[in-house]
Amino acid sequence: MAIIIKTREEIALLREAGRINALALEAMRRAVHPGVTTAELDSIAEDVLRSHGAVPAFLGYPNPSPRRSARPYPATITASVNDELVHGIPSRRRVLVEGDIISLDCGCIYQGFVGDAAFTIGVGHISEQAERLLRVTEEALYKAIEASRVGNRLGDVSAAIQAHAERHGYNVVREYTGHGVGREMHEDPQIPNWGKRGHGIHLRAGMTYALEPMIMIGQPEVYVKRDTWTVTTKDHSLCAHFEHTIAVSDGEPEILTLS
Repeated sequence: MAIIIKTREEIALLREAGRINALALEAMRRAVHPGVTTAELDSIAEDVLRSHGAVPAFLGYPNPSPRRSARPYPATITASVNDELVHGIPSRRRVLVEGDIISLDCGCIYQGFVGDAAFTIGVGHISEQAERLLRVTEEALYKAIEASRVGNRLGDVSAAIQAHAERHGYNVVREYTGHGVGREMHEDPQIPNWGKRGHGIHLRAGMTYALEPMIMIGQPEVYVKRDTWTVTTKDHSLCAHFEHTIAVSDGEPEILTLS
C-alpha cells in the first residue's frame, strides 16, 4: 500500500477541485424534478465543470470488467436510480418520475488534482422509507468524517459507517469502497464501509480520501448490469450513496468537496 501524504499546496488544489465539483453537484440538485432525464443532468454537470476550467474525471475511465462488451465510462456523472447503487450511466431515455430517488456522483480534474463527491436525493415527494434511508446514509458519512482523525485507525472510520447503518436495520455494500484521492481518482488506501475499531493503518495528517457510504434497505448483495457499469441490488431494494473527499489534519478533518 502506497499512501501519498499531501502537502498544504496540494491540499489547496484538491480543495479547489472539490469546490468546482460541488458547484456541479449543486447545479444538478437544483435541476432534479419529475420529467428531467439523467442525460440532462449529465450535461448540466459537464457545463459547470468546463466553465470553471476543470475536466470530467469519469469520462473515459477504464472499465474493470472482464466482459468483452466492457467499454470506458461514457459520461461526466453517474446517475443511479432507486435500486441502482452506483455507476448508473446517464441516458436520454431515463426520465425521473415522482417518488424516485437518484444518486448523483461527479468527479473532476483541476490542475492535475481530483474532486470527487456524491449525494442521493428524492424526486418530488418520496416515501418515508426512502427519506429515512437517505437521512441515515448521510449521517453515516458524517460519522466517518468525524472518525477521520490523527490517532485513529482506518478501521475506526469503516466501523463508524457500518455501525450506524446496522443500528438502523440497514446493510452496507461489501464489494465497493471509499478510496484515496489525489492526482489519481483512486489511490490507496481503500476504505471499506465495514470494519473493526482499532484495526487497520494509523491515520496521518495529509492523508486525503473519499468516504462513500453505500447503504441498502435489503440484503447487501449486488450485481452489475449488462451495460458493464451499473451496480444494482440483487433483491432490487432501495439503496443510497453519499460521498465527500476529506483531508486528515492535526485538528479537525476538513471536507474538501464543499462549494
